[in-house]
Parts: sequence; C-alpha cells; structure tokens
Amino acid sequence: MKIITVTDIQKLIQVIGMESFFDLIITTLEEDFSRWNEFILSPRHGTYYPQGVIELMPCADQQLYAFKYVNGHPGNPRKGKLNVVAIGLLSDTDSGYPLMISEMTLLTAFRTAATGVLAAKYLARKNAKSLAIIGTGAQAEFQVLAFAGFFKLEEVRFFDADPQAMTKFSRNLSGQRFRLIPCSNIVEAVRHADIVITATAAKKRQSLFEFEDISPGTYIQAMGGDSPGKTELSAEFLNQVKLVVEFKPQSLVEGEVQQCTADLIYAELWELVCKNKPGRQNDHEITLFDSVGFALEDYSILRVVYELATEHQLGTESDLIPELSDPKNLFGLLKP
Repeated sequence: MKIITVTDIQKLIQVIGMESFFDLIITTLEEDFSRWNEFILSPRHGTYYPQGVIELMPCADQQLYAFKYVNGHPGNPRKGKLNVVAIGLLSDTDSGYPLMISEMTLLTAFRTAATGVLAAKYLARKNAKSLAIIGTGAQAEFQVLAFAGFFKLEEVRFFDADPQAMTKFSRNLSGQRFRLIPCSNIVEAVRHADIVITATAAKKRQSLFEFEDISPGTYIQAMGGDSPGKTELSAEFLNQVKLVVEFKPQSLVEGEVQQCTADLIYAELWELVCKNKPGRQNDHEITLFDSVGFALEDYSILRVVYELATEHQLGTESDLIPELSDPKNLFGLLKP
C-alpha cells in the first residue's frame, strides 16, 4: 500500500507542473461526473462541535472505494493551525485492500478549485476576463490559478477582512500574467467582474453582497458556505439566479441552498456534464454554483494521484496490512 505525503505531492507538482495537474483533475472530474449513475453516493457524515466539524466523505463505484477524513475549524488560524486538514484512502473493491493513504489537505484545495472550473465550463461566459475573489485564505491561490488556466483572465480583484491574508495572496501570485488589484471592500471587488468566488471562513449567516452589486452575466462560485448555519449570500439573492449544486441531499443541509426549498435548484452538476440540462443559455443570466465539496471529487483526485504516483514512482510502500503465507494464521505474526 502506498503512503502519499505532503512532500510527495510537492514532488509531483514539480514533475508535471501545476497547470498540467489541474488539467488532469478537471478532465477526470468531468469523466466521473459523466458516469454519475455508476457510483454509490451519500452525503458526508458530519460530527459538529461548537468550534467546528469533523467529517467522513465516502464514494465508490464497482472498482474503487474512496473516503476522506476532513475537518473545518474556522478558529484554527488564530492558533497557528489550518482551518481545513484532510487525509484520504483509496481501496480496491475486489479484495477490500487499501491501495493508498494520502494527504488531502493540498488535494482538497486542488479538487475544490478544479470542480469550480468544471462548473464554470458550463455556467460562465466563455470570454470571461475578470475574476473577483472574496476571502484570500488558504484556498484562494488554488482557486485563482485553476480559473486562470482555463479562462484568459486579465485581472483578479480581491478582498479579505484580514489585510495580512491579502498581502500573502498578492505575494504568492505576483508575476502571473493577470493584474492583481487589491480592493478596499467587497462591492468594489465584485462590481463588473465576470467571475466571482466567495471563499470566506466565518461560521455564520452572511450576505456578502447584493444582487444589484453584480453585473448581468456573472458566474458566481459560492464555496464558503459548507455547513449548517454557514452561508454567504441571502435567500433573496438566490431567488434571482440560476442555481446549480453538486448533490441535493447534501447541499440542502450545508450549502447556500439550506435557506431554500429544493425546487429552487436548477440542476445538479452531473446533469450539465451529461447534457441532460443546458448550462448557461445566454450572456445575461447570472449563474451560481453552490459548491460545498462532494465525495465524488475526492474519489476523482485520489484516482488521479494513485495513477500518477505509480507512473512516477512516488510515495512509500508501507506494511500497514499484514502479509501472511497462511491468511488464517493472523496470530502467527505475534509468535517469536
């Protein structure tokens, strides 16, 4: 069984490049969403605490089983810890044997950004050139670079309530082909943007901006609202846009649409990928992808990483599973 560490992911990015990695993830996500009905799907199992949430996210088809352990603790950065950390496992369903245990803190950031781009492929205007991001925490750079690899972005406007986070974001993305424009407030950032990403971490109900603050034809990726009681946009706002989610049973509990009834949801993402429903239908409609993160996305990126790690001989083989000449003699391992 392979063990994939943070160091292994760093090496993988050095070998194949970040843009190629994003391309592979987006392609694999689209392949997997296109065979939606082949998967055994369920909402994630969340255990909620006053300080945050710990979740298990399973997804399987007939060949592979995957799950992710992930937390969400918005107060962690004040303690010098990440808001989100994650570990994933990929298994062979024929034997039930694990194939790989992997870090998934970095991979969650990659797959979240890639899923937003996949949704944007169907919901954003093809000629989108400007992006605004609200919240420049740990996931922000991944989001922007994923979108910049798919759209010909000319400018990225950004705002965060924490000036240090804005400085970090600007430093990390200096030298990119797009202009970086720090903004003094949210409305300044989102006005006239073709793509708007909301990525705030506060666990509360918010209304970051109003309908009149954005332009016709905007694509919004709302990814900060991802647990009960945590939203970024008002119910009135949601009533005026075309709403797409990942998996209704989960999104209605955790997403922006926890404020709504199911009939307000236009589609699940797989329905656009499979061409069951059209995505964007004109250049004026405002579309919104309510992204809470779904286990199929973890399945996809674990599948990508396992194939790449095998191809490039990355990771460490571990003996976490006993190897026995007689599979009925487990106790024999303990004899001198």
